[in-house]
Amino acid sequence: MPSHDPGTNVGPPAAPLSGARRRLLDAASGPLHPVARDTLVAAVSAGWADPDRLHAEGRTARALLDRSREVVASGLGVRPSEVSFLPSGPTALERALDGVRYAARRRGARTVASAVEHSAVLVPARARAARAAGADGADGADGADLLAEVPVDRLGRLDLDAWQHELTQPGTVVAALQSANGEVGTRQPLEGAHAAARAHGIPLVVDAMASLGRDAVPEAWDVLVGDARSWGGPPLGVLVVREGVRWQWSGARADVEHGRTDVGPWVPLALAAAEAWQQARATSVADAALTRALVADVREAAARVPDTVVVGDPDDRLPHVVTFSSLYVDGETVVGALDRQGYAVASGSACTSSTLEPSHVLAAMGVLTHGNVRVTLPLPAVSPTVAQDVADLCEAIAPTVAAVRSELGVGDL
Repeated sequence: MPSHDPGTNVGPPAAPLSGARRRLLDAASGPLHPVARDTLVAAVSAGWADPDRLHAEGRTARALLDRSREVVASGLGVRPSEVSFLPSGPTALERALDGVRYAARRRGARTVASAVEHSAVLVPARARAARAAGADGADGADGADLLAEVPVDRLGRLDLDAWQHELTQPGTVVAALQSANGEVGTRQPLEGAHAAARAHGIPLVVDAMASLGRDAVPEAWDVLVGDARSWGGPPLGVLVVREGVRWQWSGARADVEHGRTDVGPWVPLALAAAEAWQQARATSVADAALTRALVADVREAAARVPDTVVVGDPDDRLPHVVTFSSLYVDGETVVGALDRQGYAVASGSACTSSTLEPSHVLAAMGVLTHGNVRVTLPLPAVSPTVAQDVADLCEAIAPTVAAVRSELGVGDL
């Protein structure tokens, strides 16, 4: 599943009202930064060749790929040899965990992760645990021990005491934690989590798919994962393995991207991702200040709606993400009503949008899971009208929720 996907609406999409201006407020998966888009178009002609070929076109593609890697590595403060490009962010996240776990397979196979992690972490781990439980007998105790889902508080922040306890359990070989949650925006205590993992010799895989290019680059990690879409780039995963970390992909068959994949990146995508990175980082401070203020406006407007809660940490959060939940309605219906007015927002979990199940993130937080609406603000360069779009949305939230409730015969209670 793509990282930070938009939520799934129930039923066919509703046509926007005639003449309604479209307002992009669900930018979790794009669109491309305009400069990156131009770079991608130009790169199709300049960098189309296989970078492993020895002819002139191949050498050109290799030089362009190497330059793209250097740009991203420099921005992350790492060596180019530590950076690999994979087909998507979720693919890179699964690969990150697999490489750490496989390298430590003689010591165990247990994963420790927060209960609000991306489905690329939790779903495969749960499946392995279920298979092991079936193989180990009716009680399934050994299978259950392959994954520990550490609880979070009502803001979505990791319980560090529980985290430290789980790291002490036998057979634990990898820990996974988001830099910040892509659904509610809450930042995680990476420094404390990393220190605890390091004390037990357990590598920490940090999922920064929601934050790279929009927030400070994390420093406390052993393996880092990003997705170029978060900073206005194309679909491209970034996997960074620090030198000295034991990592070996279980399915390694070729020395592609430092042995971390068997499918080399398409060079135009890498070039566009690198250009988007440079553009986003050049304006990151101003962009974060603007979107943080706009998110505060959305939080305030949503909080004024009766029986509506705004979730996530109000301060220690990503600058561009906000989620609120309204009682007596379902989020998909509210999204549809806003869509007809020209607002592109999302509903459901950023990590489980391919299903209609309640958000596992909100459920783990113990907050209202119904009537969930998520706003992910685009980069100002992507949407120059974002400030006005948010102002319009703030005016639309209360009457839209009230109208949906009225249609259901519940009203604001």
